[in-house]
Amino acid sequence: MQTPSRRQFLAVGVILLCCLPLLTSPLTAQSDGQETAQNPCAGTLVNPANGTTVVAVQGYSWLENGVKEPAKLVGVGPNGEVKWVHHTAEHGMVWGYDVDPMENGNLFVTGTANGKTVAYEFNPRTQEHVWEESLPIHDTHDIDLINNGTQLLVANMRAYNEEAETNDDSIFVYDLEKDEVVWRWYFRDHYPKDTARNYSNDWTHVNDVDKVGDDQYLASPRNFDQAILINKTTKEIDLQLGEDGDHDTLYEQHNPDYLESEDGDPTFLVADSENERIVEYEKQDDGWNLTWELGQGDDLRWPRDADRLENGNTLIGDSKHQRVIEVTPEGDVVWEFYTPWLVYDVARLPDERAESPTMADRNATGSYGISGDTAKYDAESMKECHSYLQSIDGWADGQEPGAETGSDTPGVQDDDERNNGSLVGANSTQTASEPSGPASLPGFDFVVGAVALLLAVALFVRRR
Repeated sequence: MQTPSRRQFLAVGVILLCCLPLLTSPLTAQSDGQETAQNPCAGTLVNPANGTTVVAVQGYSWLENGVKEPAKLVGVGPNGEVKWVHHTAEHGMVWGYDVDPMENGNLFVTGTANGKTVAYEFNPRTQEHVWEESLPIHDTHDIDLINNGTQLLVANMRAYNEEAETNDDSIFVYDLEKDEVVWRWYFRDHYPKDTARNYSNDWTHVNDVDKVGDDQYLASPRNFDQAILINKTTKEIDLQLGEDGDHDTLYEQHNPDYLESEDGDPTFLVADSENERIVEYEKQDDGWNLTWELGQGDDLRWPRDADRLENGNTLIGDSKHQRVIEVTPEGDVVWEFYTPWLVYDVARLPDERAESPTMADRNATGSYGISGDTAKYDAESMKECHSYLQSIDGWADGQEPGAETGSDTPGVQDDDERNNGSLVGANSTQTASEPSGPASLPGFDFVVGAVALLLAVALFVRRR
C-alpha cells in the first residue's frame, strides 16, 4: 500500500479549510429549502416574509420589578435576519409608539420625548432623519402624515385643562405649512363626562387615528372600549363598534384598521388587547357581526397591533409575549421574531397593508387558536435577545445596501423651516437597491462544501 505523501496531506488540509466556512455557516437549511438567520431573536420560520418587517419597541421590561429600557425600531429581513436597529432614544425619544410605511420607502415615526411629542420621517437606507416636527402635547401614541405630506393627523390624549376644568382630548389636523391646527374634533362634544369614569385623568386614552377615504377618520378611544368612524365634514360619528363597559365586544383595544368586503360592508380589524385576541367585525344590516376571532387561552398576551397583508395573512404585535408573528387565517404561525421589550407597532415593507381581503371574503370566518409557534421565551432568553439588539446601531454587519441609497437628503431639518416648507423626499419613488454580487441558492453553499469534502476524501483514499 502506497503511503500518502506530504503534498497529498497538504492538499486535503487546504480543501478542508476551504470547506469549513461553508459547513459552519450561520444559516441553517429548513425543510422547505429556505434558510433562517440564527440569532437569539429569531423564532419560527415556515415561510420567508415578503419584505422587511419593522417593529416599534416601546421600551419597558417588567422583569426585575419593572425597568425602563430604550425604545427602538428593528428592521427584520425575510428569513429572520436583523437588517438594522434604530435607537430612537438617541433622538430624544423616551417612549416609542407608531411607525407607518411611506410611499417612498421611508418610515413615519411617532414617540414621546420629555414634555412633548415628536414625529419624524426616517430613511432606513441612510439611517437618517429626513425632517421632524415637535408638538407641545403629552404622550401621543399616533400621528399620521396625510394629504400628500402637508398635514399631520393627531390622536391627542391626556389633555385635561385644569384651569378650565374641561377635557381637551381630541382628534386634530395640523397643517405643516401654516404651522397651525386647521381642524379639531373634541370627545367632550360627543360623550358625557362619566364615560370611563376618569374625566380629569387620561379620559379617552385615544391611541390611534387613521384617515379613511377623503372625509372620515377611524379613531380608537381605548378607555371607551370602542372604535369610531368620524365624519370630517359633519363631525358626527358615522360608525361605532363597541361601547364603554361592553367588554364582550372590545376591551381597551389598540390600532383598529378599516377594511371593506367585496359587498362593500365596512369591516374593522382590531387588536382587542385586554381580551387577548384579534377580532374582525363586519357591519351588516342587522348590526356588527363578529366574523373572525384569533386567540385562545395564552395564545396572545396584550396584542396591540394587527395588519392584514395582501396574501390574506395577518401580522400581529403580540406585545407582552414580546414578539411579532405572521399567521394564516386559520391561526398557523408562518413567521415569528422576538423583540423585547414591549412591542407596540409592526409594519411590513414595502407597505403590504391590504384594504382587503376580509376573512368573510376568504370564507375563513370562525374562531381559531394559534398553532405551530415556538415556546414562549424565558427571562434569560429575552435578556440575550435584548443585548443582541442593543449591540447593533444602524445597519447590522453584512446587511447595508452596497449600491445607491435612494436619498440625497442632508439629515434632520429645522423644525420651524422644514426645508423651506417642502417635505424632502415626499415625492420620491426610488426604492432601496439590493447589494451587488451573484445570487446564492438556499442551501447551495452547504451542498458544494459537502461534495468538495467527499471528493477530497475519496481521492485521498484512492491514492492510498
